[in-house]
Amino acid sequence: MRFPEDVPTLTDSVVTLRAHTAADIQPAYDVCQDPEMQRWTTVPVPYEWQHAEQYLTEFIPAGWREGNSWAWAIEYDGRYAGTIDLRPQEGNVGEVGFAVAPWARGNGVMTRALRLAVKYAFEQGWDRVTWRAYVGNWGSRRVAWKCGFRNLVTIPAGGVARGVRKDEWVASIARDDEPEPQGNWWKVPVIETDRVRLRPLRGTDAKRVAEACSDERTQKWLAGLPNPYQLEDAEGFIEGRLELLASGEAVSWAIADPETDELLGNVSVFDLKNRIDKTMAEVGYWAHPEARGRGVMSAAVRSAIGHAFTPVEDGGLGRRRLVLFAAEGNTASQRVAEVNGFTRTGRQRAASPGRDGEFRDLHCFDLLATDQRPPMSPGKSPRTP
Repeated sequence: MRFPEDVPTLTDSVVTLRAHTAADIQPAYDVCQDPEMQRWTTVPVPYEWQHAEQYLTEFIPAGWREGNSWAWAIEYDGRYAGTIDLRPQEGNVGEVGFAVAPWARGNGVMTRALRLAVKYAFEQGWDRVTWRAYVGNWGSRRVAWKCGFRNLVTIPAGGVARGVRKDEWVASIARDDEPEPQGNWWKVPVIETDRVRLRPLRGTDAKRVAEACSDERTQKWLAGLPNPYQLEDAEGFIEGRLELLASGEAVSWAIADPETDELLGNVSVFDLKNRIDKTMAEVGYWAHPEARGRGVMSAAVRSAIGHAFTPVEDGGLGRRRLVLFAAEGNTASQRVAEVNGFTRTGRQRAASPGRDGEFRDLHCFDLLATDQRPPMSPGKSPRTP
């Protein structure tokens, strides 16, 4: 193809993909100064003016002429907002790559651009488009998910950036696949009551998480926790909650003090992809030692229950039934279940392994959406950040 004459213009009336021009050099240079751009892509660091100039005036035109890379400027609100490219490969398949300017993020710009590019690829005879991103690039992964990319796998050390190997996510979409999200990517609503605030976990919570999970009592009842429990274990726990949201497996909240926002514990609704019954889920929790004996966990679980039973179309998890398990001797956990209206349904004998090597009985509870429950404490309505 000739550049720019033969570069097709693609648009959905909000976002336009067009040929790059010399006027894009300055904004492209500015975009590549963004720390997130440098973190998740292979652009040179430091990124200098000549890098942008060479990329837009030499590399991109050559890609169109030689047919090995089709790159478009993304235009949104009358401005250059990033770049997206398709890289054809043998066998009617290829890869897509993209980057968006910080000012345009959060407006659905990249999702629109990706849909346009994928549609064009299939119109050109491609059978499959592959997306790749370094593990941890949640923004890119969410865009791919919204556009119907599926069958995600993680390839250890699958990518390389500036000489460093990094783990990589890979997913794809085929010509006949529906270009719609597959499964749920849950959100974590902020729920405020007079007793507690439920909010997403943050990196700054790691120290309090480590304190809670190092506590002797927590270690006793959660025998699967690392011992000793280090700060890096807490950081891994917090990062892992993002994966559970993205995969549709679970929703976890930091239980925080409504005045100071300090972490008091954690409550989760998980097993949301139960293969046998997709209308049920399990509730689990742990408390920081400073939060015990104050009714904090009972209030937090009550709020989590409310969200779990709220229909999906109203922003909830759409569950019909919740289950909860507490080991023999863990009377505090059993009490939380009872005050929230759970029914004791039985006992699993020697089913709960302890750190001491003993196996304790496990008390089983359940709660149906139709059961009578104690009213929630007054507070503000849930909101999603």
